[in-house]
Amino acid sequence: MTYEYLLDLALILLSTKIFGLATKKFKMPQVVGALLAGLILGPAMLGVLKETDFIKMTAELGVIVLMFCAGLEADVKELKKSGKASLIIAIIGVIVPLIGGFAVAYFFNKPGLMGTEGNTNEMLQNIFVGVILTATSVSITVETLKEMGKLKTRSGNAILGAAIIDDILGIIALTVVISLADTTVNVAIVLLKILGFFIFAAIASVLFYFFYKYWAGRTQYGLHRYSIIAFVFCLLLAFCAEKFFGVADITGAFIAGLVISMTRKNEYLEEKFDVISYLYLSPVFFASIGLQVVLPDMNKTIIIFSVILTVVAVLTKVVGCGLGAKLCKYKNYQAFRIGVGMVSRGEVALIVASKGAAVGLLGANFLGPIVVVVIITTIITPILLKIVFKIGVPPTTGEEQTTLVSGFEKLENLRERGYEKN
Repeated sequence: MTYEYLLDLALILLSTKIFGLATKKFKMPQVVGALLAGLILGPAMLGVLKETDFIKMTAELGVIVLMFCAGLEADVKELKKSGKASLIIAIIGVIVPLIGGFAVAYFFNKPGLMGTEGNTNEMLQNIFVGVILTATSVSITVETLKEMGKLKTRSGNAILGAAIIDDILGIIALTVVISLADTTVNVAIVLLKILGFFIFAAIASVLFYFFYKYWAGRTQYGLHRYSIIAFVFCLLLAFCAEKFFGVADITGAFIAGLVISMTRKNEYLEEKFDVISYLYLSPVFFASIGLQVVLPDMNKTIIIFSVILTVVAVLTKVVGCGLGAKLCKYKNYQAFRIGVGMVSRGEVALIVASKGAAVGLLGANFLGPIVVVVIITTIITPILLKIVFKIGVPPTTGEEQTTLVSGFEKLENLRERGYEKN
């Protein structure tokens, strides 16, 4: 038995905290520091750490707890109100990046540029690059909004709802494209399984909600029992989502959090899970994203392609999701925040890319640019979110600035939650 995982864990926790404090000094979210820690210590740079099975499984648990906490802290009434808007935002936020990614790949994927002879259908490759750009890593945005205290705002709820729907649409798009390259994949079965999951989740949630309320009202045991039962429900729903329905486990975890958020023990559970997430699980998860990054050799053409693809990846999410938000009557600043909140591709894009590469839909020359997109969008999203949530703060100095900014942010939170006339 090896004990290297103890050293790995110590290095991750220490480095993420040091880099987190450093980025905080520059008025950036601490999650940026955690991402940089994994990138710098990982194979892409120093090579001190590498992704192991222990880190991989701990990171998966970390993102499950993170999304469970997001569900616990979400405003269910606001989510219901933004349900239709989230659907529209997600649909347009998938279509626009899909078209943008396809257009860039279509221009570059030619013999003599990036095309590789003897590979799979070029048209499918181009479409698949677009599919990769449709991905959204909501975990980065969730952690940033939590750190900023903006998760329960109207924009925050719209981002959460749209990101969950975005995951489902991404699964569908991925399945459709893969089925064209791999005849063993049946699109109809995948769609039925997705529908089946939501029916299953609805039934399980209703049953658990009434059981939990009844049990919590009658039991004389300590409050820590509530945490255990809640976490068991989270893990079971996450497991069923992945194992039986092919839906992302974070979707199950988020739904579990939403169900429990409607109970009276919600605030106590938030406090308990925030501690374990902050202390252990979240640092490992965010560091693991950096550890997954391995930069392949890149020539001049591939570098140009990478830059253009990154710009398109950012703009298409901001424009697509922002346009969807505007169609749903969100104000300009809210639409901008929602668009920026959906920019990060994170580990989701890497997973989609790996699935495509396994069936020959992603040539070797495309891997480097995808990694560049993941790195840049993952790091800039928290920074951009901090900026767009400060738009409109009165410019002044000293103690007066602190007072005005604090008051302005409180007013913004009230406005964002719907306490405004119109």
